[in-house]
Amino acid sequence: MPLWPLRFKSRPQLPRVVVAPDDTTLGTPTEREKSAQSSVTALEVSPGIGWGKVVSSGKSLGVTFGTPSSRDELGTSGSSGTQKLEAIRKVMKDQPEPIDYYVIPSEDAHQSEYVSPADARREYISNFSGSAGLAIVGHESAHLFVDSRYWIQAAKEIDSNWTLHRVGAPGERSWLDWIRHESTPNVLFGVDSRLISCDTAVALHAAVLERNSRLAFPRLNLVDASRPDRPVRPNNPVFLHDIKYTGEPSSDKIERIRAWIKEKRPAPSEIFAFPEALTLEGLEFRSKETLGLSISTATAIDRDDSSTPEPYGIVLSKLDSIAWVLNLRGSDVPYNPVFFSYLVITLDEVILFVDSNKELVNPVNRYLDDLGVSRRDYSSLWTYLRKGDIKGQLIIDSKSPYAIAVLLKRPRYVVLNQCIVTQLKGIKNPIEIQGFRECYLRDGAAFVQWLAWLEEAVRKKKQPVTEWGAAQKLTEYRMSMDHFVGLAYANISAVGSNAALPHYEPTRTGSSLIDTTQPYLNDSGGQYLDGTCDTTRTIHFGEPTQEQRDAYTRVLQGHIAIDSAVFPEGTTGAQLDVLARKALWKDQLNYGHGTGHGFGSFLSVHEGPHAFSNTVPLRPGAVITNEPGFYKEGSFGIRIESALVVKTVRVKDLQGSEVEWLAFERFTQVPIQTSRLVNYSLLTKDERRWLRNHNRTCREKLMPLLQGDKRALKWLRRATSKFGPIEIIWE
Repeated sequence: MPLWPLRFKSRPQLPRVVVAPDDTTLGTPTEREKSAQSSVTALEVSPGIGWGKVVSSGKSLGVTFGTPSSRDELGTSGSSGTQKLEAIRKVMKDQPEPIDYYVIPSEDAHQSEYVSPADARREYISNFSGSAGLAIVGHESAHLFVDSRYWIQAAKEIDSNWTLHRVGAPGERSWLDWIRHESTPNVLFGVDSRLISCDTAVALHAAVLERNSRLAFPRLNLVDASRPDRPVRPNNPVFLHDIKYTGEPSSDKIERIRAWIKEKRPAPSEIFAFPEALTLEGLEFRSKETLGLSISTATAIDRDDSSTPEPYGIVLSKLDSIAWVLNLRGSDVPYNPVFFSYLVITLDEVILFVDSNKELVNPVNRYLDDLGVSRRDYSSLWTYLRKGDIKGQLIIDSKSPYAIAVLLKRPRYVVLNQCIVTQLKGIKNPIEIQGFRECYLRDGAAFVQWLAWLEEAVRKKKQPVTEWGAAQKLTEYRMSMDHFVGLAYANISAVGSNAALPHYEPTRTGSSLIDTTQPYLNDSGGQYLDGTCDTTRTIHFGEPTQEQRDAYTRVLQGHIAIDSAVFPEGTTGAQLDVLARKALWKDQLNYGHGTGHGFGSFLSVHEGPHAFSNTVPLRPGAVITNEPGFYKEGSFGIRIESALVVKTVRVKDLQGSEVEWLAFERFTQVPIQTSRLVNYSLLTKDERRWLRNHNRTCREKLMPLLQGDKRALKWLRRATSKFGPIEIIWE
């Protein structure tokens, strides 16, 4: 899926543990809730969408995992847009010093891509359900800023109280530029310091100063304070992720981090600098003038800051980083096997800040004790940062919540541009890489079973199949695969003009029918214990137009160019990005999203640091998606996506000597449609050979997994014929 975050229209199940026999209806609680919790021993896979199964004395302990429910439970349906704005404006006026503009980001206190319904504040206040965007509420106006992915959707979802800013359109400003140039000058801006990163706080502070305005950080989130029906934040169990999937014990990861801390002497280029006004000292100086700040002289403590201390520890706030370090997983966030927590690793101790009421599924407590990880309550992090016995300098990164930096008094912290854990996690070990090979093979088998079913239903049987129904059917096939836990993200299942919206998500009611007249795009993936999958294919069941065939072929050529690339060590993703676009540019075509992103091992589907849009060098073991596309608004959309891993290859230079370069290995095993959509006159001989080899490899690897499905085997043989373009005719 494109690097942009996906939206979700509904919330996961509220924290709940259900003990149920294997034939219990999915998602239906029984009367034996919350029993048998103490004897849980291992995690397996249950036959349910978004469920994990924990084995306990022959019973299945269902653990909800990113399961969508009703969007109404976000609290967006109980009050009108006008009532919500009136409520928050009253709270803004009631602050010790009234707030004139309140900034409402999309992120939660961990800068998460996906957020729980309790943290979907921007969606609640604006009714815009896209995952990316920012709202600013003033006393007389309300502004929503979205990029081109969401121009159409946002216009449909917000009401007349809001001004929509189509960021990227001619004459439209970003939210920071709007503050600099169009906001009322000499006013007070407010924002929750937990919901913005350190680098965003610096940019916001600079923008506010340009209007001779000031920036305050109220103690409470003003959306929460104005909201009568905020959902309960999930607090689901935490479970172990087995070493056979992680490939490295948590103790080794902690020691690698500690070794890095001991050696760390940050170079000036690595340090992210704060303006004095945004440090604790600067906020203390302004606290009498700007009331309502979350920090004041009353809560700060004096420390000896006469010299810069040695690096002593690191504060982690990203949920996937914490899960990776500790080899633990949870289900507090939709589609992500993570749990709400903070982690501090110092040279002397490891402290996990987690809700004291959270169930740590046995044997997690014993496991953490053996690791030497102490537990403190989730909210006590702030007291620790403010008053804890911190013996040296704590390291945070520029994407950490600004609240963490502001609670530490300089020079007791340093902010680096990149997080060491993100870098370590981004390079997969051999066990993780093998897990990806295996889970993408199973996910590919499910995809082929579904494609065979869908083609038969639409072409042969002329059955009415909606986008939503097709997505549900694909999830059913994935559910039958070993180690399936849930979806990696909401299914993007889109036909015709809907596919021109890169993050379109169908609903049960109102989704379009899949037919033989329009291209159909499916972007989806499963979460498996041995990996996270992300695959996109575009197909046509009839006769595409010449425009559609040419656009599809240009996208395919870009996909082939990335997949086939051989490049020297030190090459960045941004340097390869042009390969994916070169063929499209020949016809003056392009796409607005990134060409590819990193992804986790049973973690987040979007993961740093590697991408085709940044300057991070690609290294062996880095995993990345390859997903060029093209979107014609109001007509059709095309995207082809496969998952890759960087590997070392030996090639000969001009002198005939062997040298080590880098290339990609493809994990994804889903055939690319060779009939109908490909304009073979545009393909080179090498590109045709690549396409034949790609589909032949898919056939050889998938056939052993499909022996029990005659329809899928028949479809696979025909779809991967070595004879090039063929018409699949159902007998």
